[in-house]
Amino acid sequence: MLSPVSKRQKRWKPLLWLIPFLVFFSVFQLAPMGWVLINSFIYDGDISFENYSEVFDSSFMLQGFSNSLWLSLWSAVIGLVIATVLVSSLRRVDSKIREAVIAFTNMTSNFTGVPIAFAFIIILGINGAVTLLLKKYGLIDDFNLYGQWGLLVIYIYFQIPLAVLLLYPAFDGLNDDWQSAAALLGAKTWQYWLNVALPVLSPALLGTFIILVANAIGAYATAYALTSGNYNIITIRIASLVSGDLFLEPNLAAAISVLVMAILAFITCINQWLVARSYHAKR
Repeated sequence: MLSPVSKRQKRWKPLLWLIPFLVFFSVFQLAPMGWVLINSFIYDGDISFENYSEVFDSSFMLQGFSNSLWLSLWSAVIGLVIATVLVSSLRRVDSKIREAVIAFTNMTSNFTGVPIAFAFIIILGINGAVTLLLKKYGLIDDFNLYGQWGLLVIYIYFQIPLAVLLLYPAFDGLNDDWQSAAALLGAKTWQYWLNVALPVLSPALLGTFIILVANAIGAYATAYALTSGNYNIITIRIASLVSGDLFLEPNLAAAISVLVMAILAFITCINQWLVARSYHAKR
């Protein structure tokens, strides 16, 4: 039988392994967030809310938030719909094909940033291969990859693999017998999905949607590489304020970053609530 001292040592010893993680997390996560939060209230050397007032009084800054939210919401919705159809189809194919598709999806989920922007420029740029082909056959007159719609296409592209990886485990909760039972009762396929499948999948779908929104709001490298910083989204505005050639306003950038963190924190809280609700519902 272990003595009380041995029991305490056995209980606390695993916690020692957390110390390197806690140090790393504090130095590279908490400390920068604390610095950003503190400096967001500093204006001309004084403690003030002026930085936040400047953000909300600037139509240019608000446009950056609006553009970021527009891209995030639409890319999340379209990416989620495509991923849902894809994952539903994967459950009907051979296991080897399914494993190959998941492996490919896992690889493409990391294909973001400058490489994906360069790839789309080659394919859909002004002189891109697909663009020239579509123009040759008169299918399109003009397509601007370097604007709002071009960014939306790229955002949708990198949202789909992430959505597939997040939704794939959730579809294991569907029982094939449910659809057979619904068909025997006279339900059509769309009725089965509307009344049975989607209610079961709704926590996972909503949770995935929220994560996709957060993923798109924080995107920077792809948009900057594609537009050279000429399209107004909030991450580009933050970068221009801390690394611009003319005016450096790190405190204003800190205020914008705090607002972005607040949006992402709100989204994360909703996601955690949905996950907890789904877990308790299954129990």
